[in-house]
Amino acid sequence: MSVVRDLRVLLRFSGFRRLLAVRLLSQGADGVYQIALAAYVVFSPEKQTSATAIASAMAVLLLPYSLVGPFAGVLLDRWRRRQVFLHGNLLRALLACATAVLMVSHVPDWLFYVSALCVTAVNRFVLAGLSAALPRVVDAERLVMANSLSPTAGTLAATAGGGLAFAVRLVTADSDAAVVLLGALLYLGSALASLSLAPQSLGPDRDAVQPRLGAVLVGTMRDLVAGVRHLAEPPRREAAWALTAMTLMRFCYGALLVLLLMLCRYALSSNPRQGLTLLGLALGISGAGFFAAALVTPWAAGRLGPGRWIAVCAGSAAVLEPSLGLPFAAGPMLVAAFVLGLTTQGAKISTDTIVQSSVDDGFRGRIFSVYDVLFNIAFVGAAAVAAVMLPPDGRSAALVVMVAVVYAAVAVSMSRFERQ
Repeated sequence: MSVVRDLRVLLRFSGFRRLLAVRLLSQGADGVYQIALAAYVVFSPEKQTSATAIASAMAVLLLPYSLVGPFAGVLLDRWRRRQVFLHGNLLRALLACATAVLMVSHVPDWLFYVSALCVTAVNRFVLAGLSAALPRVVDAERLVMANSLSPTAGTLAATAGGGLAFAVRLVTADSDAAVVLLGALLYLGSALASLSLAPQSLGPDRDAVQPRLGAVLVGTMRDLVAGVRHLAEPPRREAAWALTAMTLMRFCYGALLVLLLMLCRYALSSNPRQGLTLLGLALGISGAGFFAAALVTPWAAGRLGPGRWIAVCAGSAAVLEPSLGLPFAAGPMLVAAFVLGLTTQGAKISTDTIVQSSVDDGFRGRIFSVYDVLFNIAFVGAAAVAAVMLPPDGRSAALVVMVAVVYAAVAVSMSRFERQ
């Protein structure tokens, strides 16, 4: 099997093995933590959740990253990335413990959201750092392969973490606090795994490091402008187009996720526990789609080119998403989860590869942080649109058709750019 052979090749790089361990533990913890939050906010029996409430929660948790993200990028281009993984995961472990205490203390919702915001804010540094560090642990020839397997393995770890969270809830009588504590333990494991990497091994280059925080913050806007100009240069036009396409696809994914949450909560289940089980099944099948993308993308991107593969993924989603989504039935919805997992992850692998191969190392941290900011804005915007369009039970043909139109626009635009 080619994916097994590719993985064996990559695992010969000791730096890749160690960075992968950090990613798997970190993103596994993310999966645990996110399921705990979803269960607490959406599927608590005492809460009458609406699309507006889900959109509000996403805005509280994600919009502030538009402020954190640029600073994360500038710091990642100056701080040792290994130190970011060590201290960032230790901090998240501590903050997750605080979230668990708030869950059992019945505090006001805003205080819970602040705690969750702090955990996921640190996540911006860690995820952007993992992407920026990948070219430092594999050679250029195997970068596409690494981009197929490493982020996909992280996504699968997050999916497995979500499954583990479901199991812990069953054992602990639906205790979301116990699930959050499990996430804290995994964050601690990721911090310890990062110690196997030398502090300087992941970059950035020594002459780009400014350890003084004040100097970094003062130069933030100047450095961000330089990063945007770097991305706008002709050799990096494809990276700019790929980022735009992936942002729009993220918008589609966010809108469909809110629709899925509402369907699982009300239309397709008789009680919150059954709805949460159905959501877990859908996320697991979507994870299988991510794995399929890791198998298909290296061959497809190598044959068509990463940009054309993004167009194919968007076009496939435009055709299949309405045909599977409009019945609003559990069976077609699960098939749609697989299709969207495959197309979204396939496009993301290609986008990561285009950005990493065309952006200089000294700019990668801030570019990937801008990448994250665009993702979050698109996700929150999608949740807001879904809140306006969705009825109480989540059945909205108009939303499904609108998402298909956006996918089609991405496919056509990327195809035209690649022909040029």
